[in-house]
Amino acid sequence: MKKLPKMFRLRKRRGVAKQPSTAKNSRVYAVGDIHGRLDLLQDMLKQVKKDLKSYTGKSQFVLLGDYIDRGPASAKILDLLITGDLPCDEVVCLRGNHEDAMLGFAHGDQSAKNWLQFGGVETLESYGLAVTKYLCSDDDPAPDVRKAMKKVVPKKHFQFLEELPFHHVNGDYLFVHAGVRPDIPLPAQQLEDMMWIREDFLKHKKPFERFIVHGHTISAEPDIQPNRIGIDTGAYKTGTLTCLVLEGKEQRFLSARC
Repeated sequence: MKKLPKMFRLRKRRGVAKQPSTAKNSRVYAVGDIHGRLDLLQDMLKQVKKDLKSYTGKSQFVLLGDYIDRGPASAKILDLLITGDLPCDEVVCLRGNHEDAMLGFAHGDQSAKNWLQFGGVETLESYGLAVTKYLCSDDDPAPDVRKAMKKVVPKKHFQFLEELPFHHVNGDYLFVHAGVRPDIPLPAQQLEDMMWIREDFLKHKKPFERFIVHGHTISAEPDIQPNRIGIDTGAYKTGTLTCLVLEGKEQRFLSARC
């Protein structure tokens, strides 16, 4: 199990104030799970750029992970994140459980062998790999798919995924993909929980050490709770991508729909 690096360690406190705040002179645009919906991401980028026109402070664009799988354009999304003209003074792309599973599959991890069943096929098809021909065999398709995968996925994409951070902090806010384990100090949190946790985190009603902004769990509208906000609105199947805009104590939303 991996733990958070020392740079993330915080002094112990009972919990943030009821109304959390960003760092001084800072605006954050946090975007939920994209899952291969390049069209929605491009729409959101236009909205963020427009929203920034009259802003003179420091800005951060924070993507909460799950850029790949399920939708049709995973490869193009990674190209955009790596080389594209993204808004804000600072861009932070976090690792989601789907990026973690893709890397695990590429490395041959047994725990990631089911990646093809929950979005991996669509991702590999976005690179032009005809995966279905491997799935028709009675043998385990993973070794052959893994070999073919490494030929079509650019090395710069693998490098980008390997280097994705697991969290981001701004003011009273902690940004992670899935959540954190309740009643465990933030410095002791497992990175696997930050990418994969669900029920134990979602059911927790007490304050965390920081106010959590997360994706991973789909809700029809942003899931606004006293200790967290979930902004995965199921872009790949609902056609709605959500962005939470934070500035000082203000919280508002942008939405890309199609």
